Amino acid sequence: RVVVQVAPAVRVALGEEFGLEPGTSVTGKMASALHDLGFDDVFDTNFTADLTIIEEGTEFLNRVSDFLSGKNVSLPMITSCSPGWIKYIEHNYPDQLDNLSTCKSPHMMLGALAKSYYAKKIGVRPEDIYVVSIMPCTAKKFEVTREELVNDELPNVDAVLTTRELASM
Repeated sequence: RVVVQVAPAVRVALGEEFGLEPGTSVTGKMASALHDLGFDDVFDTNFTADLTIIEEGTEFLNRVSDFLSGKNVSLPMITSCSPGWIKYIEHNYPDQLDNLSTCKSPHMMLGALAKSYYAKKIGVRPEDIYVVSIMPCTAKKFEVTREELVNDELPNVDAVLTTRELASM
């Protein structure tokens, strides 16, 4: 079963590739085209963007609570959904790694949910689900190769296409 998720920016950038006015929403056309391309299910990464905010907020409140209890915690907590920015911190400011949020980015969260909750809900084995993300950022292609972004030895997301790659398809 092949599922696709689409980043919010894609629905308003994709139309430009077909001569539409910049910012024109093509959500319905895009979803239809994705089904025509053979994707079984189309998801919106906005859903897990909301989950990311909830998880990051919970992590922050736990850190503050621990700090107020006298525990040694890393503050301030820094968060970003940009794998390029995370890689920059890893390479240039490794002393700040403990300050990074431990939450996955929204598209990685959705991939994990697709291969766990959704797989169970529709009665499909997680290893039989292939998740493709349509993202505006080429750094997301690197992010899906990170060894730590797996659940039960399955990658959260299997492939990433950019907005332009989708338009070419």
